[in-house]
Amino acid sequence: MSTRGGVEDGIVAVAEPLPPRRGGRPSREQAALLGDRILDAATDLFLAEGYGATSIEAVAQRARISKRTFYHRFSDKAALFGAVVQRIIQGVRPPPEVPLFEGSGLREVLHRLARLGVHASVAPMTLALTRLMLVEAQRFPELAAIVAREGSRAEAIKQIATMLERESRAGRVTIDRPEFAAEQFLSLLLTVPQRRALGLGVPMTGAELDCWADDCVNLFLNGCTHWKAGHQPS
Repeated sequence: MSTRGGVEDGIVAVAEPLPPRRGGRPSREQAALLGDRILDAATDLFLAEGYGATSIEAVAQRARISKRTFYHRFSDKAALFGAVVQRIIQGVRPPPEVPLFEGSGLREVLHRLARLGVHASVAPMTLALTRLMLVEAQRFPELAAIVAREGSRAEAIKQIATMLERESRAGRVTIDRPEFAAEQFLSLLLTVPQRRALGLGVPMTGAELDCWADDCVNLFLNGCTHWKAGHQPS
């Protein structure tokens, strides 16, 4: 699997990174290219071979660098995996200029978030990362912590919960546990489309994903208007 061109399989020789500028230190552009090369190699190996089967030696060989160069950038394999996860997530998120949590009201914001989120959840790289987690997370519990730290789900829950709390204070919804409600909204929105995209059913088309997102928002908001406080966890 390749992300940004990658490196041809079968390369054995170790070559140091792009030659530095005169004066010894690489330029920012050269450093960025080297970083991309390492992450390309690591992404290919993690997603194709798994976390456990991918060694630092294999990443260095595929990226055509020495282990010393690798350790100048990453402290260990877990740190490398965190960088890979971060880049995958950044790659499926909308560009910074897209206003995710702005709009005339809660319904408008949730509709936009839902459509963006449901499409991102079935993007090829998202699905590849999800497959990796399903296979490896039990053997390597630290992977779940890395994905939670680098991912955007916690951020989305926090932002949605803040909006729900604001709407509740204004009397437009009756939510007493906004973070719980926000997490349930994301589960309602993402679980079925992603399961189907992973092969547990027929994948949804783009139009079906949009309809699914809109229906989930409508169902969620209808539930919010009739929310009844339940048992509070101790």
